[in-house]
This record gives sequence, C-alpha cells and structure tokens, in this order.
Amino acid sequence: MCLSIPSKVVKISEDKTMCTVDTMGVQRDANLMMMDDESIEIGDYVLLHIGFVMNKIDEDKALESIETYKEILELMDEDDRKRAILEDDECEARGESYAQEIKS
Repeated sequence: MCLSIPSKVVKISEDKTMCTVDTMGVQRDANLMMMDDESIEIGDYVLLHIGFVMNKIDEDKALESIETYKEILELMDEDDRKRAILEDDECEARGESYAQEIKS
C-alpha cells in the first residue's frame, strides 16, 4: 500500500515539470504534470502518489499529519518500519518508471 505523506517542496525545475520534495528528511524528485491548475512554489506542502504531486495542502494540516505519521512509526517494531519504508520505495520506483514512459 502506498501512503501519501506530506512533503515540502524545496526545489522546482526551470520548466516547472519536476520538483524536489523533502519527506521527513528524505529528499526525492517528484513530477508536477498532474498539477495543471494549481501553482506550486518552494515551501508549499504537497501530497505525492507514485512519484507525482497530486495536490497542495495546508501547512498546518501537513505538519499535523507528519506528527501523526511519526507517532505511528514509533509504535511499529523495527521489521514493520523497514517494510513500510520498502513499500514506499517500491511505490516511488513505479511512479518514476511511469513518469519516464510519459516523457518518452
């Protein structure tokens, strides 16, 4: 299952098709192609799904969600945390692969 954890936009490409987001200290690239009408700026919080920014969210709600996610992680044992991270990485890899297909 892919979870959508609020991520902060820290960089936007010149052509505004990609951005770099920070998700709880982990930075990754994300595709902005799904954000037709909504302007994304550095400092905005967004939700990702399989490597695509799906929508912009309110900063207060984003920070609240991040705190809840941290609480969930604290309750997990080490194996469950590793599985959750691996599943998130697998979702991300599928998204990156799909984004490359679209660009081709």
